[in-house]
Amino acid sequence: MEKRIGFIGGGNMAEAIIKGLLAGGVPAAEIAVSEPSESRRNVLAERYSVQVHADNVELCRMSDTIILAVKPQVAPQVLGALGSGLTGKLFISIMAGVKSAAIEGMLGSGTRVIRVMPNTPALVLQGASAISRGYHATDDDQVLARRIFDLVGTTCVVDEKLLDAVTGVSGSGPAYVLTFIEALSDAGVKHGLTRDVATALAAQTVYGTAKLLLESHEHPAALKSNVASPGGTTIAAMHSLDRDGFRAATINAVDVCVARSKELGER
Repeated sequence: MEKRIGFIGGGNMAEAIIKGLLAGGVPAAEIAVSEPSESRRNVLAERYSVQVHADNVELCRMSDTIILAVKPQVAPQVLGALGSGLTGKLFISIMAGVKSAAIEGMLGSGTRVIRVMPNTPALVLQGASAISRGYHATDDDQVLARRIFDLVGTTCVVDEKLLDAVTGVSGSGPAYVLTFIEALSDAGVKHGLTRDVATALAAQTVYGTAKLLLESHEHPAALKSNVASPGGTTIAAMHSLDRDGFRAATINAVDVCVARSKELGER
């Protein structure tokens, strides 16, 4: 990748990306993390042999590409303290809701910004990330961002105005899926399965079905019809889900999430 990569923020998502970079052959010596927690710095240094710092300015000085992995609520404080001399750097933001124009405003005119909305399955290198480029970012910047995030899953490129929708579908999506798995496991326990068996069956069913969908390139409805035979058990269960508003509840949850993402971006 031939770029020194720095992380401002050393949380779970930063750690996932570091794992992907190392697995993709980027030397640990070319990766640095700035993190206020000393204990967290020690964990990252011991676990991955990356360079760690407490000073964000020093981190930016030594890095070509800086991944902004802090909470959106602290963005003005953190980015405003970085100072000048950043125009030659590429900033990749994984902060939810913070628009590239706002980041450019905090860092200075002409700053190259790429926004990425990843999700937590990146922790096991199975993430889904959507990428959009700011006004000053180049084609090469976008290519580099995709190369980085392809190491922790799959990527797609979208217009920035669609990142709130991405947040609602895939950014927060793991929480919806986990709630479904938990409910499916509860149902298995209700009918006599042990918790371990019920959870394993539910989780593998979700994982296997997702893999089948992605590899078959079929519409979900077509694959569903293969399971729901006429007059059988599955179609009866699907009728119950529709009657109880499963689809509507899912869409409503995404609506609320998208609205919250837009609200965060307006602050």
